[in-house]
Amino acid sequence: MARIASFHLVREPRIKAPLVMGRLGADRRRLDRVEGLAFWRLLGTGRGSDTGPSADLSRSAVFAVWDDESDLDRFLASHRIARRWDRAAESWHVRLRALGGHGRWRGVDPLDGMEKGDRGGPVAVITRADVRRGANRAFGRAAREVDTELHTADGLIDVVGVGEAPIGRLATFSLWESMDSVRAFAYSMPRHQQVIDQTRDGDWYAEELFARFEPYGSAGEWDGRDPLAGR
Repeated sequence: MARIASFHLVREPRIKAPLVMGRLGADRRRLDRVEGLAFWRLLGTGRGSDTGPSADLSRSAVFAVWDDESDLDRFLASHRIARRWDRAAESWHVRLRALGGHGRWRGVDPLDGMEKGDRGGPVAVITRADVRRGANRAFGRAAREVDTELHTADGLIDVVGVGEAPIGRLATFSLWESMDSVRAFAYSMPRHQQVIDQTRDGDWYAEELFARFEPYGSAGEWDGRDPLAGR
């Protein structure tokens, strides 16, 4: 059996924001007990498509790696967390096969043992970093500049900033039209390239991850639509 991953983005009405934040703690205990769930991170999100430091307290996300696709099917069909997602104001879900990458997430390589994906269609990308405390201010400035550049990139379908507590564990989940679009942004955007050099020269990160996936089997809505519908 080969593992797959999934990403889930869930929004509640703003009046329920305190409840959403509370679940970021309570759901950790529930996810720890889910059969077949090999790795997971429960995440807060930024505002809209902002990948710089910001927070939308009414929206949360989960990245998960499953021992087998049937484990995800069972979770979505019967678990109390998934049933709550079905009742949310909005939720979007996508399955992921690995296309490569490097790094660790809290000491774990989430790509290890994952099913290989098809590079011929849309691509999902997760980038994340544990920013060293002394680099937080410089990273915040650079992240704003890269966010502006990102939103001009050809081939970007959608993006959301995500992160963990405490402050400094930041990530993005983005969707792209193709692998060529991902490469063009990674290697051709001047400010993005400068920031990559700064992070290395300044040793900004205690840990980082860059992972690419084939997104498939999407369902639900992200800001009122499924961004992968018809692709």
